[in-house]
Amino acid sequence: MMRLLAASIALVLAPAALAAQSAPPTATTVESLLAFPTFFHLKQVVVRGELRACRDTCILVSLEGEAGPHVVLRSGRATEGPAEVLGQFWDVGRMTPDDPRFAGLDAVALIEPLSGGQWPGPGQLLLIGAASVTEPTSFPAPTVRAIALDPGRYEGQRVTVVGQFRGRNLYGDLPKAPGISRWDFVLRSAGSSVWVTNLRPRGQGFDLDPMARVDTARWLEVSGVVKRKGTLVSIEASAIEQAKPAEEAVETARPAIPPGLPPEVRFSLPSEGETDVSPATTVRIQTTRDLDEATLTGRVRVSYLQPPSGAAPVVAIQHTETWDAANRVLAIKFAAPLERFRTVKVELLEGIRGTDGQPLKPWTLTFTTGAEEPD
Repeated sequence: MMRLLAASIALVLAPAALAAQSAPPTATTVESLLAFPTFFHLKQVVVRGELRACRDTCILVSLEGEAGPHVVLRSGRATEGPAEVLGQFWDVGRMTPDDPRFAGLDAVALIEPLSGGQWPGPGQLLLIGAASVTEPTSFPAPTVRAIALDPGRYEGQRVTVVGQFRGRNLYGDLPKAPGISRWDFVLRSAGSSVWVTNLRPRGQGFDLDPMARVDTARWLEVSGVVKRKGTLVSIEASAIEQAKPAEEAVETARPAIPPGLPPEVRFSLPSEGETDVSPATTVRIQTTRDLDEATLTGRVRVSYLQPPSGAAPVVAIQHTETWDAANRVLAIKFAAPLERFRTVKVELLEGIRGTDGQPLKPWTLTFTTGAEEPD
């Protein structure tokens, strides 16, 4: 990614445009936003840093002193010093100038001067849109939110925090996994998440499975030492106990974001109704907007259609799915070559959503295989 070109713009709306929303924002760091723009795209985020004046804009410097994204106010000038920025994160290269999120703005005039006089590509210009900027408050005690916002402050320290068990990132709370053991799991509270390693999540009266969503209703108290490797933050646990659910922190003065257009299927290979398709094909489906990869699980179905004679039943086809976020392409690979001269039905079922929560309308593709390709 071109970090010298990457910028974040905080567009501060008038108080009348602000409205509370139900879900708390994702607490993160400047470094994570720069490293994982695709993951954070269209998410509500809260991030801390220091605002420093730079001509008509400001630069948000990370808490570790690394020069980060620009912050541009809609009107007036920002106050230099520590700041907490809250808003929706945009990877502008994944949007178009007529995107409804730019409502009330001259998007081209605003963005092109920051990206070399042209509309940026994916990952080249990053914004925190429709944002509010406040002075950060101090943390009275370590919490999951405090560690997520300021991991450097707690690195190497022993902490005790309470959060909801979220399994091995079953809900896509974090962009990267430590990969230390099969028992690594995410702990989440007030829109903030951190990895827990070193201990299996079990104790008196509980034994949780990191791969089972049914266990994610449980709350845990975790004690351990905060570790950090690059942008990955974790707690190396020394004790895990059951805990009572904690109240979620409620953010006020959160801007109302115009809803984006729902994602749609742009095209597919093979195409609808195509015949003589190679049995060794890989199905590729491109969408108009980014999808929440976690919502694809269990919602992609592939089967052979029943022949007209009705002699054979509908047969499910074993496959694996891979989501290419950079190109917005879902690749479906089959465990074995498809049967020859059979009609195949691919279904994207209800429940698949974009990264902004907009639903993808259920979609179907049918095609017919031909003879095997010669060796």
